[in-house]
Amino acid sequence: MRKEQDDTIAARISRTLAERIIRGELMPGTRLRQDHVAEEFGASHVPVREAFRRLEAQGLAISEPRRGVRVASFDLSEVKEVAEMRAALEVLALKHAAPHLTAAILDEAEEATREGDAAGDVRAWEAANRRFHRLILSTCGMPRLIASIDDLHSVSARFLFSAWHSGWEARTDHDHRAILTALRQGATSDAVAILERHVKWIGQRPVRTTAGTTRDAFAIVG
Repeated sequence: MRKEQDDTIAARISRTLAERIIRGELMPGTRLRQDHVAEEFGASHVPVREAFRRLEAQGLAISEPRRGVRVASFDLSEVKEVAEMRAALEVLALKHAAPHLTAAILDEAEEATREGDAAGDVRAWEAANRRFHRLILSTCGMPRLIASIDDLHSVSARFLFSAWHSGWEARTDHDHRAILTALRQGATSDAVAILERHVKWIGQRPVRTTAGTTRDAFAIVG
C-alpha cells in the first residue's frame, strides 16, 4: 500500500513540475532541490526522487554529478527535430481531415486565429494557436495520431515559453488565414504545403538566463 501511495504522489509531483517546466516557470538550468520539493508537496524523499526520475525520462530534467537535478536545457537541433516531427504528423492528419471539415469548424478555426492575433501574452497566444491546429486536424479520424500531435505541441510550448517568458510581440498570423482560404476552396494540397512550411518555421531571440548572462532562445512559433 505504501508503494502505491508513493507512486501516486510521485505522479502528482512529476506532473506539476512538468507543467511548470513546459510553461517556462522553471527555466533551463534551474536546480530542482529535493528538500524544497518534498516540503512543498508534504512528501518524503522517496516519491520526490521517483518524480525526478520521471522528469528525466521525459527529457525535462537532467541529473549531474555534484550538481544535483536541474531542468534540462535544449538546443536548436532539438527544436528542429520537434518541428520536423510536427510537420510530418500534422500534414498526414490534415490530408485525412480536409474532406470532412465543415464550414462551422473552419469558422471556429478562424476565430482561434483572431484570438491569437489579439493575444496580450505568450500563454494566450499558445492556447489560441494550439486550438487552431487542433480544429483543422480534428476530423482526421485518427485518435492516436492526434494524441501524438498533442504531445508535440506540449514540447513546442516549452520552447515557445522559454523564448518569450519575459515579453511577447503580437503579430498577425497570415499563414493561418492562407490555410483556411485554401481549405474553404477545396485546395487541400495548397493547405498542406502552407501548413508544412508554417510548422517548420523557427523563431529566435536573445533571453537572459538565471545567471544573468544572455543566450539565444529558439522556438517553434507555428
